[in-house]
Amino acid sequence: MQLTFSALKQTTPDDGFARLFRRAWPHYRRWWLQEGEEARPSYLASRRAIANHMPEMLPLWERLCELAGGGDSESRFLSLYCPPAYQFGCSQAVWPGREPLLVRNYDYDPRAFDALLLHTNWLGRHAVLGMSDCLIGLLDGVNDAGLTASLTFGGQRLVGVGFGIPIVLRYVLETCSTAAEAGRTLARIPSHMAYNVTALDAQGDRVTVMIAPGGKAVVTNAPVATNHQQSVAWHSHARATASVERERFLLRRLTLHPEPADRFVAEFLRPPLYSTAFEHGFGTLYTAAYWPGRAALSLEWPAERWELSVARFAEGRRTVEYRSGGVQAHPVPG
Repeated sequence: MQLTFSALKQTTPDDGFARLFRRAWPHYRRWWLQEGEEARPSYLASRRAIANHMPEMLPLWERLCELAGGGDSESRFLSLYCPPAYQFGCSQAVWPGREPLLVRNYDYDPRAFDALLLHTNWLGRHAVLGMSDCLIGLLDGVNDAGLTASLTFGGQRLVGVGFGIPIVLRYVLETCSTAAEAGRTLARIPSHMAYNVTALDAQGDRVTVMIAPGGKAVVTNAPVATNHQQSVAWHSHARATASVERERFLLRRLTLHPEPADRFVAEFLRPPLYSTAFEHGFGTLYTAAYWPGRAALSLEWPAERWELSVARFAEGRRTVEYRSGGVQAHPVPG
């Protein structure tokens, strides 16, 4: 299976977003309405939730809804309020070296992935560079203040009333400048499922916020997050994704094996962190190394690196082929 990653600049939402949405909407519509339209909150409930919890996002959401055609289903989808349940793998860790560095693997089904790196300044507060999800949200990213953030699934089946975490991550990077600000923001916005979000800023301060629906967020200084929280709640998922094993491996690397940054990043491109279980929806689609002090990142695959930054951004494309059965992904010229 092949994916073509695109890096695009959308300083303000325009017709480029409309084209992206038209291309992605058929897939997202099937996902959004899989339980029927009545299972999703109404337009008014979605609008009210954004106004109450992320008011700065309201004009942006309305503009994106307009570009998406102004339809009811499209607008409700773009709110990411009470979306269908979804889970993914992922590992992330903060390297303990002199220069702040956050590294993460994103493990998910390649057929349900934007493969889109967006450079934006949608709220006029911060330029943001990050990996798109559901077009309005982010899986990880960095802003021009040097704040970077990344998410992992928190390993619980519970689904509640709240937002899909990608739109919350977008909001954090659009409005916050430090890890402390990010922690406070993440702790107050309701999430529909359990997630771990690690934020690291240019000064080297970090937080990992453990979020679950209906409960109080736990704000920690943990340097590592995989797919459970303080204890394992969903044992079959933890076994299938080796969540505990990946967490222990990363903690050992951080405490027992001091190493240069490039070697630490390289560990994410090998087992047990790197996964080729693409047929099960948990293959590693990319590794991202974020350098908050430079407001920069590198996307990593076993035989390819793509470096970008907020200040020096160039649009481009990379095509990657994914293979199961233990064969690592590798770039394909294109």
